[in-house]
Amino acid sequence: MVHPIRIGALISGGGTNLQAIMDACAQGRIDGRMVFVGADVAGAGGLQRAANHAIPTFVVDYEAIIRQYRESSGKIAVPPDFDLEEIRAKQHLFGPGTESSRVAAFLTTRAVAEMHLLARIAPFAPDLLVLAGFMRNLTPYFIDRFNTDPDAPRIMNIHPALLPAFPGVDGYGDTFRYGCKVGGCTVHFIDYGEDSGPIIGQRCFPITEADSLDSVKEKGLAREWELYPQCIQYFAERRLQVVTMTHTIGHGAPVKRRVVKIAEMV
Repeated sequence: MVHPIRIGALISGGGTNLQAIMDACAQGRIDGRMVFVGADVAGAGGLQRAANHAIPTFVVDYEAIIRQYRESSGKIAVPPDFDLEEIRAKQHLFGPGTESSRVAAFLTTRAVAEMHLLARIAPFAPDLLVLAGFMRNLTPYFIDRFNTDPDAPRIMNIHPALLPAFPGVDGYGDTFRYGCKVGGCTVHFIDYGEDSGPIIGQRCFPITEADSLDSVKEKGLAREWELYPQCIQYFAERRLQVVTMTHTIGHGAPVKRRVVKIAEMV
């Protein structure tokens, strides 16, 4: 028997994927219910979608925190358990050549915002957190405190490209401009990098000469609204297993990667 899960969501914009998830919950296609919706901007359209369903909402203003950091020359109150060097060593968002002060500013302001996120999320006790168009990278500070069991991740994201191709903020645009004949979307668990976590599911669609960037996005969104609820239902059914696999290519050193296996229903 599947026990309904408690789902929380973070958004930055209109919340079309959020709507698809809420609809799937209401229609019984997801054994769960949305218990909160948080945003990083007060004007995010998805907040009204949540309010229409009587779902509690909150906002953590990232820009205000970043502005405070800059105006105070970096003198900002950080979480008592924040260790910059520990988080810097874990994150995979910046390359080794990135200016140290830039990395420090990013990780420090993110930790302050994430401290507020964690505090607002805690009373709702979600089983799963879904990023539904949330345009902020979560850092190891947040991930480690929400994912208390590294072998049982519970932060899910949807990306507008067939990962590992085209990570970043403009997946459909990058796919279209590259001249790909196939586009798609990916649902994955997040890790310490950018769109680099274990892949749960993907959907693809053809790109023809008649397509424009707008039509590619339309095709992609239609797949997203199908894929995300399905992957969440797999989670609700306890069918997602993250395992570490080791591969050796040629005579190179073994490479480890984490993958998601979808178990059969018992």
